[in-house]
Amino acid sequence: MKGIVALICGLAFGIGLALSGMTDTAKVLGFLDLFGTWVPDLMFVLGGAVAVTVIGFRFVLPRGQPLLGSKFYLPTNAGIDGQLLLGAGLFGVGWGIYGYCPGPALSALVYLDMKTFGFVAAMFAGMALAHATTNFKILPPFLQTGR
Repeated sequence: MKGIVALICGLAFGIGLALSGMTDTAKVLGFLDLFGTWVPDLMFVLGGAVAVTVIGFRFVLPRGQPLLGSKFYLPTNAGIDGQLLLGAGLFGVGWGIYGYCPGPALSALVYLDMKTFGFVAAMFAGMALAHATTNFKILPPFLQTGR
């Protein structure tokens, strides 16, 4: 049952990203170009997502546990450290260079664009590298969090 619900949610998310223009790299890069030809459309997409999250969390979190799980998995670390800053910077660079963040990139694979396949491959390689450096502590000491 969890797999079917996850598939339905993933499909709804991907379709929503496509309908909102988040899978159009030109539109995303236009949104990020604040001092050039700024395209404000995606501000409404982001605002809508924040509004749904804020309202939804007020109804869902008091339940104590999700419908199809044993507990909620919410972030517990509220600190800002080197790993967070490096990750946020890399995320922003990737988004600014190509116009995709992970969700829209995966959704855009259906367009069969080889550049998008390359972006997703690089994204997965970066995730694997981040996982390896976090677990094996091969990062420089100033980027380690001690987790």
